[in-house]
Amino acid sequence: DVFKRVLWGARISMSVGLGCVAISITIGSVFGALAGFYGGILDDILMRVMDILLNIPATLMAIAIVSAFGNSIRNVLIALCIEQIPKMARIIRSQVMTIKNGEYIEAARACGTSDFRIIYRHIIPNSLSPIIVESTLTVARTIISIAGLSFIGMGIQPPSPEWGAMLSESKRYLRECPHLVIAPGLAIIMSV
Repeated sequence: DVFKRVLWGARISMSVGLGCVAISITIGSVFGALAGFYGGILDDILMRVMDILLNIPATLMAIAIVSAFGNSIRNVLIALCIEQIPKMARIIRSQVMTIKNGEYIEAARACGTSDFRIIYRHIIPNSLSPIIVESTLTVARTIISIAGLSFIGMGIQPPSPEWGAMLSESKRYLRECPHLVIAPGLAIIMSV
């Protein structure tokens, strides 16, 4: 029934959303922390790569990746992560550049602490607040993106009950059975 498919679709949408956040935070944190902490040519190279990724329209890039590699949850997740990594890297980089000049960082250097330990134990934990905010927004953006990709047939394919695919399947029956469209639409709205 529709309710069961909406609940099952929540598993897919939420797992892809949370997976995208986990992957983009991990990779974005590494790139952003290295670029912000060391600066110089490493910062220039990493941030230019991130700028290139930011300048490609996200939906177009996701469609291209899914078209090239096929419609599967893994490929959709990769496409959506590539879209989010540069945003996370820029946020981490700005936080690292602010925090790295703190007195407690100078004290850790004076004690002979390695750069990796300074980044891992002092800088990253102190830059978590904007990461948490961006993570919640990223989950919402990812759910909208996966629903949009599935709606146009480029995301998760039927019979998997993804919300966007459910909307696409049931748009033909809008006049006779509007609940088929309302249920997944409300699920998208409430989760985002």
